[in-house]
Amino acid sequence: MPDFLKTLFVNPPTFEGFDGGAGSRYQCRREVRSFWYPTWLAQPAAMVPGSRLIDAPPDGLTFDQVAAAAKDYECIILHTSTPSFNNDARFAARVKQENPKALVGLVGAHVGVLPEQSLRLAPAADWVSVGEFDYTCVEVASGKPISEIDGVAYRENGQIVRTPERPIIMDMEAFPSVLDVYRRDLTIPNYFNGYLQHPYLSFYTGRGCKSKCTFCLWPQTIGGHLYRFRSVDSVAAEMIRAKAMFPEVKEFFFDDDTLTDNIPRVEEVARRLGPLGLTWSCNAKPNVPRATLEVMKANGLRLLLVGYESGNQQVLNNMKKGTRLDIIRRFAKDCHELGIKVHGTFILGMPGETPETIHETIDFACEMDPETIQVSLAAPYPGTYLYKQAQENGWLEAQSEELVDTHGVQHAALNYPGLNSTMMFESVDEFYRRFYFRPRKMFSLLGGMIGDRQVMKRRVREGVEFFHFLRERRRETAAASAESVAAST
Repeated sequence: MPDFLKTLFVNPPTFEGFDGGAGSRYQCRREVRSFWYPTWLAQPAAMVPGSRLIDAPPDGLTFDQVAAAAKDYECIILHTSTPSFNNDARFAARVKQENPKALVGLVGAHVGVLPEQSLRLAPAADWVSVGEFDYTCVEVASGKPISEIDGVAYRENGQIVRTPERPIIMDMEAFPSVLDVYRRDLTIPNYFNGYLQHPYLSFYTGRGCKSKCTFCLWPQTIGGHLYRFRSVDSVAAEMIRAKAMFPEVKEFFFDDDTLTDNIPRVEEVARRLGPLGLTWSCNAKPNVPRATLEVMKANGLRLLLVGYESGNQQVLNNMKKGTRLDIIRRFAKDCHELGIKVHGTFILGMPGETPETIHETIDFACEMDPETIQVSLAAPYPGTYLYKQAQENGWLEAQSEELVDTHGVQHAALNYPGLNSTMMFESVDEFYRRFYFRPRKMFSLLGGMIGDRQVMKRRVREGVEFFHFLRERRRETAAASAESVAAST
Protein backbone atom coordinates (compact mmCIF):
# COMPACT_ATOMS: atom_id res chain seq x y z
CA MET A 1 0.00 0.00 0.00
CA PRO A 2 1.40 3.44 -0.92
CA ASP A 3 2.09 6.12 1.65
CA PHE A 4 -0.91 8.42 1.33
CA LEU A 5 -0.74 12.17 1.53
CA LYS A 6 -2.45 13.64 4.55
CA THR A 7 -5.80 14.41 2.91
CA LEU A 8 -8.69 16.72 3.79
CA PHE A 9 -12.06 16.61 2.05
CA VAL A 10 -14.12 19.80 2.37
CA ASN A 11 -17.59 21.09 1.65
CA PRO A 12 -16.57 24.76 1.84
CA PRO A 13 -18.31 27.42 3.94
CA THR A 14 -20.71 29.65 2.09
CA PHE A 15 -23.77 31.84 2.74
CA GLU A 16 -26.12 31.30 5.67
CA GLY A 17 -28.53 28.41 5.17
CA PHE A 18 -26.83 26.95 2.10
CA ASP A 19 -27.31 23.19 1.90
CA GLY A 20 -23.68 22.37 1.34
CA GLY A 21 -24.04 18.63 1.77
CA ALA A 22 -26.48 17.83 -1.00
CA GLY A 23 -25.17 15.91 -3.97
CA SER A 24 -25.19 18.99 -6.18
CA ARG A 25 -24.48 21.48 -3.40
CA TYR A 26 -28.11 22.54 -3.67
CA GLN A 27 -28.67 25.63 -5.78
CA CYS A 28 -30.30 27.80 -3.13
CA ARG A 29 -31.41 28.17 0.43
CA ARG A 30 -34.29 25.85 1.16
CA GLU A 31 -37.66 26.97 2.48
CA VAL A 32 -36.62 25.73 5.91
CA ARG A 33 -33.05 25.17 7.04
CA SER A 34 -32.03 21.70 5.87
CA PHE A 35 -28.81 19.78 5.46
CA TRP A 36 -28.14 16.59 3.54
CA TYR A 37 -25.23 14.28 4.23
CA PRO A 38 -22.11 14.82 2.07
CA THR A 39 -22.18 11.27 0.73
CA TRP A 40 -20.33 12.10 -2.50
CA LEU A 41 -17.35 13.31 -0.46
CA ALA A 42 -17.72 10.75 2.30
CA GLN A 43 -17.24 7.91 -0.19
CA PRO A 44 -13.68 8.78 -1.27
CA ALA A 45 -12.93 9.87 2.30
CA ALA A 46 -13.74 6.30 3.33
CA MET A 47 -11.23 5.06 0.75
CA VAL A 48 -8.26 7.29 1.67
CA PRO A 49 -6.46 6.13 4.83
CA GLY A 50 -6.02 8.80 7.47
CA SER A 51 -8.23 11.35 5.71
CA ARG A 52 -10.70 13.76 7.31
CA LEU A 53 -13.98 15.24 6.05
CA ILE A 54 -15.09 18.75 7.04
CA ASP A 55 -18.69 19.62 6.15
CA ALA A 56 -18.62 23.34 6.91
CA PRO A 57 -22.22 24.52 6.29
CA PRO A 58 -24.10 22.33 8.83
CA ASP A 59 -21.36 22.86 11.40
CA GLY A 60 -21.50 26.63 10.88
CA LEU A 61 -17.78 26.86 10.16
CA THR A 62 -16.25 29.99 8.64
CA PHE A 63 -13.56 30.54 6.01
CA ASP A 64 -11.09 31.34 8.76
CA GLN A 65 -11.84 28.21 10.77
CA VAL A 66 -11.63 25.76 7.88
CA ALA A 67 -8.60 27.45 6.31
CA ALA A 68 -6.81 27.19 9.64
CA ALA A 69 -7.62 23.48 9.83
CA ALA A 70 -6.36 22.99 6.26
CA LYS A 71 -2.85 24.12 7.24
CA ASP A 72 -2.09 20.63 8.50
CA TYR A 73 -2.87 18.77 5.24
CA GLU A 74 -0.89 17.96 2.11
CA CYS A 75 -3.86 17.25 -0.17
CA ILE A 76 -7.12 19.22 0.02
CA ILE A 77 -10.16 18.24 -2.06
CA LEU A 78 -13.11 20.64 -2.30
CA HIS A 79 -16.63 19.84 -3.51
CA THR A 80 -18.05 22.59 -5.71
CA SER A 81 -21.08 23.32 -7.90
CA THR A 82 -22.35 25.87 -10.41
CA PRO A 83 -24.04 28.21 -7.90
CA SER A 84 -21.27 27.96 -5.33
CA PHE A 85 -18.28 27.89 -7.70
CA ASN A 86 -17.10 31.50 -7.31
CA ASN A 87 -17.33 31.18 -3.55
CA ASP A 88 -15.46 27.87 -3.62
CA ALA A 89 -12.76 29.28 -5.91
CA ARG A 90 -12.20 32.07 -3.37
CA PHE A 91 -11.98 29.49 -0.62
CA ALA A 92 -9.40 27.50 -2.62
CA ALA A 93 -7.34 30.69 -2.89
CA ARG A 94 -7.59 31.18 0.85
CA VAL A 95 -6.44 27.62 1.44
CA LYS A 96 -3.43 28.16 -0.83
CA GLN A 97 -2.63 31.35 1.00
CA GLU A 98 -2.57 29.50 4.31
CA ASN A 99 -0.93 26.37 2.92
CA PRO A 100 0.99 27.14 -0.32
CA LYS A 101 2.47 23.64 -0.67
CA ALA A 102 -0.87 21.83 -0.48
CA LEU A 103 -2.20 20.04 -3.56
CA VAL A 104 -5.70 21.50 -4.04
CA GLY A 105 -8.37 19.88 -6.21
CA LEU A 106 -12.01 20.60 -7.06
CA VAL A 107 -14.58 17.86 -7.63
CA GLY A 108 -18.24 17.87 -8.63
CA ALA A 109 -20.48 18.15 -11.65
CA HIS A 110 -19.59 21.75 -12.52
CA VAL A 111 -15.85 21.21 -12.89
CA GLY A 112 -16.51 17.91 -14.63
CA VAL A 113 -18.49 19.67 -17.35
CA LEU A 114 -16.32 22.80 -17.54
CA PRO A 115 -12.82 21.67 -16.51
CA GLU A 116 -10.81 24.17 -18.56
CA GLN A 117 -12.99 27.12 -17.60
CA SER A 118 -12.94 26.04 -13.96
CA LEU A 119 -9.14 25.96 -13.84
CA ARG A 120 -8.95 29.39 -15.44
CA LEU A 121 -11.41 30.87 -12.95
CA ALA A 122 -9.92 29.05 -9.95
CA PRO A 123 -6.18 29.63 -10.32
CA ALA A 124 -5.52 28.24 -6.83
CA ALA A 125 -6.77 24.79 -7.89
CA ASP A 126 -4.05 22.40 -9.08
CA TRP A 127 -6.50 19.96 -10.68
CA VAL A 128 -10.20 19.28 -11.23
CA SER A 129 -12.04 15.98 -11.67
CA VAL A 130 -13.94 14.85 -14.76
CA GLY A 131 -16.56 12.13 -14.24
CA GLU A 132 -16.91 9.97 -11.14
CA PHE A 133 -14.16 11.10 -8.83
CA ASP A 134 -13.89 8.43 -6.10
CA TYR A 135 -10.86 6.59 -7.46
CA THR A 136 -9.45 9.82 -8.87
CA CYS A 137 -9.27 11.18 -5.31
CA VAL A 138 -7.68 7.95 -4.08
CA GLU A 139 -4.96 8.09 -6.74
CA VAL A 140 -4.24 11.78 -6.13
CA ALA A 141 -4.03 11.15 -2.39
CA SER A 142 -1.70 8.21 -2.99
CA GLY A 143 0.86 10.58 -4.47
CA LYS A 144 0.55 9.30 -8.03
CA PRO A 145 1.59 11.97 -10.57
CA ILE A 146 -1.45 13.93 -11.77
CA SER A 147 -0.44 13.39 -15.39
CA GLU A 148 -0.83 9.62 -14.90
CA ILE A 149 -4.32 9.78 -13.38
CA ASP A 150 -7.37 9.32 -15.61
CA GLY A 151 -10.32 11.70 -15.28
CA VAL A 152 -8.55 14.95 -14.42
CA ALA A 153 -7.63 18.31 -15.93
CA TYR A 154 -4.55 20.15 -14.68
CA ARG A 155 -1.95 22.74 -15.65
CA GLU A 156 1.33 21.90 -17.34
CA ASN A 157 3.78 24.53 -18.60
CA GLY A 158 1.07 27.17 -18.58
CA GLN A 159 -1.37 25.00 -20.55
CA ILE A 160 -4.45 23.11 -19.35
CA VAL A 161 -4.17 19.40 -20.04
CA ARG A 162 -6.84 16.71 -19.82
CA THR A 163 -6.08 13.06 -19.18
CA PRO A 164 -8.13 10.18 -20.66
CA GLU A 165 -11.66 9.74 -19.37
CA ARG A 166 -12.15 7.44 -16.42
CA PRO A 167 -14.48 4.46 -17.07
CA ILE A 168 -17.80 4.45 -15.24
CA ILE A 169 -17.66 2.54 -11.95
CA MET A 170 -19.60 -0.71 -12.19
CA ASP A 171 -18.65 -2.53 -9.00
CA MET A 172 -20.62 -0.84 -6.22
CA GLU A 173 -19.67 -3.65 -3.84
CA ALA A 174 -16.04 -2.51 -3.92
CA PHE A 175 -16.90 0.71 -2.10
CA PRO A 176 -16.35 0.71 1.66
CA SER A 177 -19.17 1.91 3.89
CA VAL A 178 -19.40 5.65 4.62
CA LEU A 179 -20.76 4.97 8.12
CA ASP A 180 -17.35 5.15 9.77
CA VAL A 181 -16.69 8.55 8.16
CA TYR A 182 -20.10 9.77 9.35
CA ARG A 183 -19.38 8.75 12.93
CA ARG A 184 -15.81 10.07 12.90
CA ASP A 185 -16.24 13.43 11.15
CA LEU A 186 -19.89 14.54 11.13
CA THR A 187 -22.18 15.98 13.78
CA ILE A 188 -25.30 13.88 13.30
CA PRO A 189 -27.80 16.23 15.04
CA ASN A 190 -26.80 19.04 12.65
CA TYR A 191 -28.38 17.21 9.70
CA PHE A 192 -32.10 17.78 9.53
CA ASN A 193 -34.77 18.05 6.92
CA GLY A 194 -38.30 19.43 6.89
CA TYR A 195 -39.93 16.15 5.92
CA LEU A 196 -37.71 13.52 7.57
CA GLN A 197 -37.76 12.55 11.23
CA HIS A 198 -34.87 13.94 13.26
CA PRO A 199 -32.20 12.81 13.55
CA TYR A 200 -31.96 11.03 10.24
CA LEU A 201 -29.23 9.36 8.19
CA SER A 202 -28.91 9.20 4.39
CA PHE A 203 -26.69 7.34 1.96
CA TYR A 204 -26.69 5.63 -1.43
CA THR A 205 -27.17 1.98 -2.32
CA GLY A 206 -26.49 2.65 -6.00
CA ARG A 207 -25.79 5.27 -8.66
CA GLY A 208 -27.36 6.32 -11.90
CA CYS A 209 -30.92 6.87 -13.06
CA LYS A 210 -32.54 5.46 -16.17
CA SER A 211 -34.85 8.47 -16.50
CA LYS A 212 -33.93 11.18 -19.00
CA CYS A 213 -35.30 14.31 -17.30
CA THR A 214 -33.76 17.26 -19.11
CA PHE A 215 -33.07 19.28 -15.95
CA CYS A 216 -31.56 16.60 -13.72
CA LEU A 217 -27.89 17.24 -13.11
CA TRP A 218 -26.17 14.13 -11.80
CA PRO A 219 -27.37 11.47 -14.28
CA GLN A 220 -26.28 13.73 -17.15
CA THR A 221 -22.88 14.59 -15.71
CA ILE A 222 -21.58 12.17 -13.08
CA GLY A 223 -23.87 9.26 -12.27
CA GLY A 224 -25.05 8.28 -15.75
CA HIS A 225 -28.28 6.64 -16.84
CA LEU A 226 -27.30 3.09 -15.93
CA TYR A 227 -28.50 2.22 -12.43
CA ARG A 228 -25.65 0.35 -10.75
CA PHE A 229 -26.30 -0.92 -7.25
CA ARG A 230 -25.10 -2.96 -4.32
CA SER A 231 -26.52 -6.37 -3.53
CA VAL A 232 -29.51 -6.72 -1.23
CA ASP A 233 -27.30 -8.66 1.21
CA SER A 234 -24.84 -5.75 1.32
CA VAL A 235 -27.60 -3.20 1.94
CA ALA A 236 -29.15 -5.31 4.69
CA ALA A 237 -25.78 -5.78 6.40
CA GLU A 238 -25.08 -2.05 6.31
CA MET A 239 -28.48 -1.25 7.78
CA ILE A 240 -27.89 -3.67 10.65
CA ARG A 241 -24.59 -1.92 11.30
CA ALA A 242 -26.10 1.56 10.95
CA LYS A 243 -28.79 0.77 13.49
CA ALA A 244 -26.16 -0.38 15.98
CA MET A 245 -23.81 2.56 15.32
CA PHE A 246 -26.48 5.26 15.42
CA PRO A 247 -29.21 4.18 17.85
CA GLU A 248 -30.42 7.80 18.06
CA VAL A 249 -31.39 7.90 14.37
CA LYS A 250 -35.15 7.81 13.80
CA GLU A 251 -35.23 7.52 10.02
CA PHE A 252 -32.94 6.24 7.26
CA PHE A 253 -33.15 7.80 3.80
CA PHE A 254 -31.92 6.00 0.67
CA ASP A 255 -30.69 8.80 -1.58
CA ASP A 256 -30.35 6.79 -4.79
CA ASP A 257 -31.70 8.95 -7.64
CA THR A 258 -34.60 6.53 -7.97
CA LEU A 259 -34.49 3.53 -5.66
CA THR A 260 -37.69 2.27 -7.29
CA ASP A 261 -36.08 2.03 -10.74
CA ASN A 262 -35.61 -1.69 -10.04
CA ILE A 263 -38.93 -2.99 -8.68
CA PRO A 264 -37.86 -6.56 -7.77
CA ARG A 265 -34.80 -5.24 -5.94
CA VAL A 266 -36.65 -2.56 -3.96
CA GLU A 267 -39.22 -5.13 -2.87
CA GLU A 268 -36.46 -7.48 -1.71
CA VAL A 269 -34.64 -4.66 0.07
CA ALA A 270 -37.89 -3.78 1.84
CA ARG A 271 -38.46 -7.37 2.94
CA ARG A 272 -34.97 -7.46 4.43
CA LEU A 273 -35.47 -4.15 6.25
CA GLY A 274 -38.83 -5.08 7.76
CA PRO A 275 -37.52 -7.50 10.41
CA LEU A 276 -34.95 -4.87 11.50
CA GLY A 277 -37.71 -2.59 12.74
CA LEU A 278 -36.35 0.46 10.89
CA THR A 279 -38.24 3.50 9.65
CA TRP A 280 -37.02 4.41 6.19
CA SER A 281 -37.75 6.62 3.16
CA CYS A 282 -36.45 6.98 -0.40
CA ASN A 283 -36.69 8.79 -3.73
CA ALA A 284 -39.32 7.46 -6.13
CA LYS A 285 -41.01 8.30 -9.39
CA PRO A 286 -44.83 8.64 -9.22
CA ASN A 287 -45.43 5.40 -11.07
CA VAL A 288 -44.68 2.72 -8.44
CA PRO A 289 -47.26 -0.10 -8.64
CA ARG A 290 -49.61 -0.43 -5.69
CA ALA A 291 -48.42 -3.98 -4.99
CA THR A 292 -44.87 -2.69 -4.56
CA LEU A 293 -46.02 0.18 -2.37
CA GLU A 294 -47.79 -2.35 -0.17
CA VAL A 295 -44.59 -4.37 0.26
CA MET A 296 -42.58 -1.25 1.07
CA LYS A 297 -45.15 0.11 3.54
CA ALA A 298 -45.45 -3.24 5.32
CA ASN A 299 -41.69 -3.24 5.89
CA GLY A 300 -41.05 0.16 7.42
CA LEU A 301 -41.44 2.68 4.59
CA ARG A 302 -42.72 6.00 5.95
CA LEU A 303 -42.22 8.55 3.15
CA LEU A 304 -41.43 8.87 -0.54
CA LEU A 305 -39.70 11.89 -2.05
CA VAL A 306 -41.46 12.25 -5.39
CA GLY A 307 -40.76 14.53 -8.33
CA TYR A 308 -44.23 15.49 -9.56
CA GLU A 309 -42.69 18.57 -11.25
CA SER A 310 -45.76 19.79 -13.20
CA GLY A 311 -49.50 19.37 -13.47
CA ASN A 312 -49.49 19.89 -17.23
CA GLN A 313 -48.87 16.86 -19.43
CA GLN A 314 -47.17 18.78 -22.25
CA VAL A 315 -44.72 20.41 -19.85
CA LEU A 316 -43.96 16.96 -18.41
CA ASN A 317 -43.39 15.66 -21.93
CA ASN A 318 -41.14 18.61 -22.76
CA MET A 319 -38.89 17.84 -19.78
CA LYS A 320 -38.87 14.10 -20.74
CA LYS A 321 -40.21 13.19 -17.32
CA GLY A 322 -41.64 9.89 -18.54
CA THR A 323 -44.80 10.06 -16.41
CA ARG A 324 -48.49 10.56 -17.16
CA LEU A 325 -50.94 12.55 -15.09
CA ASP A 326 -53.40 9.65 -14.85
CA ILE A 327 -50.65 7.37 -13.50
CA ILE A 328 -49.58 10.08 -11.05
CA ARG A 329 -53.15 10.43 -9.80
CA ARG A 330 -53.40 6.69 -9.25
CA PHE A 331 -50.05 6.64 -7.44
CA ALA A 332 -51.04 9.53 -5.16
CA LYS A 333 -54.35 7.84 -4.38
CA ASP A 334 -52.54 4.60 -3.50
CA CYS A 335 -50.13 6.43 -1.20
CA HIS A 336 -52.96 8.18 0.62
CA GLU A 337 -54.87 4.95 1.08
CA LEU A 338 -51.80 3.04 2.29
CA GLY A 339 -50.72 5.79 4.69
CA ILE A 340 -47.46 6.53 2.87
CA LYS A 341 -46.36 10.14 3.31
CA VAL A 342 -45.16 12.00 0.21
CA HIS A 343 -42.87 14.99 -0.10
CA GLY A 344 -43.70 16.34 -3.55
CA THR A 345 -41.29 18.46 -5.57
CA PHE A 346 -42.36 20.83 -8.33
CA ILE A 347 -40.44 22.91 -10.88
CA LEU A 348 -41.72 26.14 -12.42
CA GLY A 349 -40.30 27.54 -15.63
CA MET A 350 -39.55 24.48 -17.71
CA PRO A 351 -39.97 24.73 -21.52
CA GLY A 352 -43.60 25.19 -22.50
CA GLU A 353 -44.49 26.84 -19.20
CA THR A 354 -47.07 29.64 -19.27
CA PRO A 355 -49.00 31.49 -16.58
CA GLU A 356 -51.85 29.07 -17.26
CA THR A 357 -49.72 25.92 -16.82
CA ILE A 358 -48.33 27.31 -13.57
CA HIS A 359 -51.84 27.64 -12.20
CA GLU A 360 -52.62 24.13 -13.45
CA THR A 361 -49.62 22.86 -11.49
CA ILE A 362 -50.68 24.67 -8.31
CA ASP A 363 -54.18 23.20 -8.63
CA PHE A 364 -52.67 19.78 -9.31
CA ALA A 365 -50.46 19.99 -6.21
CA CYS A 366 -53.48 20.78 -4.07
CA GLU A 367 -55.34 17.86 -5.65
CA MET A 368 -52.46 15.41 -5.04
CA ASP A 369 -52.11 16.85 -1.52
CA PRO A 370 -48.67 15.52 -0.54
CA GLU A 371 -47.66 15.97 3.08
CA THR A 372 -45.13 18.68 2.18
CA ILE A 373 -43.83 20.30 -1.00
CA GLN A 374 -40.75 21.94 -2.44
CA VAL A 375 -41.13 24.42 -5.29
CA SER A 376 -38.06 25.27 -7.35
CA LEU A 377 -37.41 27.40 -10.37
CA ALA A 378 -35.95 25.67 -13.40
CA ALA A 379 -32.17 25.69 -12.93
CA PRO A 380 -30.21 25.25 -16.19
CA TYR A 381 -27.03 23.61 -14.93
CA PRO A 382 -24.17 23.33 -17.44
CA GLY A 383 -24.03 19.78 -18.73
CA THR A 384 -27.79 19.28 -18.83
CA TYR A 385 -30.03 19.18 -21.89
CA LEU A 386 -32.02 22.05 -20.38
CA TYR A 387 -28.89 24.22 -20.42
CA LYS A 388 -28.27 23.33 -24.08
CA GLN A 389 -31.88 24.23 -24.93
CA ALA A 390 -31.61 27.52 -23.06
CA GLN A 391 -28.44 28.50 -24.89
CA GLU A 392 -29.81 27.56 -28.30
CA ASN A 393 -33.10 29.41 -27.78
CA GLY A 394 -31.82 32.49 -25.95
CA TRP A 395 -33.74 31.73 -22.76
CA LEU A 396 -30.90 32.41 -20.33
CA GLU A 397 -30.96 35.52 -18.21
CA ALA A 398 -27.49 37.09 -18.47
CA GLN A 399 -27.52 38.31 -14.88
CA SER A 400 -28.31 34.91 -13.36
CA GLU A 401 -25.14 33.01 -14.15
CA GLU A 402 -24.66 31.99 -10.53
CA LEU A 403 -28.32 30.86 -10.17
CA VAL A 404 -28.61 32.51 -6.74
CA ASP A 405 -28.25 35.98 -5.25
CA THR A 406 -25.79 36.93 -2.53
CA HIS A 407 -28.27 35.76 0.11
CA GLY A 408 -28.67 32.34 -1.52
CA VAL A 409 -32.17 32.94 -2.87
CA GLN A 410 -32.67 31.28 -6.24
CA HIS A 411 -32.83 33.44 -9.36
CA ALA A 412 -35.34 32.79 -12.11
CA ALA A 413 -32.65 31.96 -14.66
CA LEU A 414 -34.87 31.50 -17.73
CA ASN A 415 -37.04 33.89 -19.72
CA TYR A 416 -39.74 32.93 -22.24
CA PRO A 417 -42.04 34.98 -24.47
CA GLY A 418 -45.14 35.63 -22.38
CA LEU A 419 -43.51 34.37 -19.17
CA ASN A 420 -40.61 36.38 -17.88
CA SER A 421 -38.35 35.66 -14.95
CA THR A 422 -40.16 38.02 -12.58
CA MET A 423 -43.50 36.30 -13.22
CA MET A 424 -41.96 32.90 -12.52
CA PHE A 425 -40.26 34.12 -9.37
CA GLU A 426 -43.48 35.58 -7.99
CA SER A 427 -45.34 32.35 -8.79
CA VAL A 428 -43.24 30.43 -6.25
CA ASP A 429 -44.61 32.60 -3.44
CA GLU A 430 -48.15 32.11 -4.73
CA PHE A 431 -47.59 28.34 -4.99
CA TYR A 432 -46.51 27.99 -1.36
CA ARG A 433 -49.29 30.19 -0.04
CA ARG A 434 -52.07 28.49 -1.96
CA PHE A 435 -50.84 25.03 -0.96
CA TYR A 436 -50.06 25.54 2.73
CA PHE A 437 -52.69 28.11 3.66
CA ARG A 438 -55.61 25.86 2.79
CA PRO A 439 -57.67 25.04 5.91
CA ARG A 440 -57.33 21.31 5.22
CA LYS A 441 -53.53 21.48 5.08
CA MET A 442 -53.25 23.76 8.09
CA PHE A 443 -55.38 21.43 10.20
CA SER A 444 -53.37 18.45 8.98
CA LEU A 445 -50.06 20.00 10.01
CA LEU A 446 -51.53 21.13 13.33
CA GLY A 447 -52.75 17.61 13.98
CA GLY A 448 -49.22 16.27 13.60
CA MET A 449 -48.02 18.70 16.26
CA ILE A 450 -50.61 17.89 18.90
CA GLY A 451 -49.35 15.40 21.42
CA ASP A 452 -45.71 15.48 20.32
CA ARG A 453 -43.69 18.27 21.92
CA GLN A 454 -40.63 17.66 19.74
CA VAL A 455 -42.68 17.85 16.54
CA MET A 456 -44.31 21.05 17.79
CA LYS A 457 -40.96 22.71 18.56
CA ARG A 458 -39.62 21.69 15.19
CA ARG A 459 -42.69 22.90 13.26
CA VAL A 460 -42.64 26.25 15.03
CA ARG A 461 -38.98 26.71 14.10
CA GLU A 462 -39.67 25.67 10.52
CA GLY A 463 -42.64 28.03 10.36
CA VAL A 464 -40.48 30.96 11.40
CA GLU A 465 -37.87 29.97 8.79
CA PHE A 466 -40.54 29.55 6.12
CA PHE A 467 -41.97 33.04 6.61
CA HIS A 468 -38.45 34.47 6.66
CA PHE A 469 -37.84 32.65 3.36
CA LEU A 470 -40.94 34.24 1.83
CA ARG A 471 -39.78 37.69 2.99
CA GLU A 472 -36.40 37.09 1.35
CA ARG A 473 -38.15 36.13 -1.88
CA ARG A 474 -40.23 39.32 -1.80
CA ARG A 475 -37.04 41.31 -1.23
CA GLU A 476 -35.49 39.63 -4.28
CA THR A 477 -38.61 40.35 -6.35
CA ALA A 478 -38.51 44.03 -5.39
CA ALA A 479 -34.81 44.24 -6.24
CA ALA A 480 -35.38 42.58 -9.63
CA SER A 481 -38.25 44.95 -10.42
CA ALA A 482 -36.11 47.95 -9.49
CA GLU A 483 -33.30 46.74 -11.77
CA SER A 484 -35.78 46.22 -14.59
CA VAL A 485 -37.16 49.75 -14.23
CA ALA A 486 -33.66 51.22 -14.07
CA ALA A 487 -32.62 49.33 -17.21
CA SER A 488 -35.61 50.60 -19.15
CA THR A 489 -35.06 54.27 -18.33
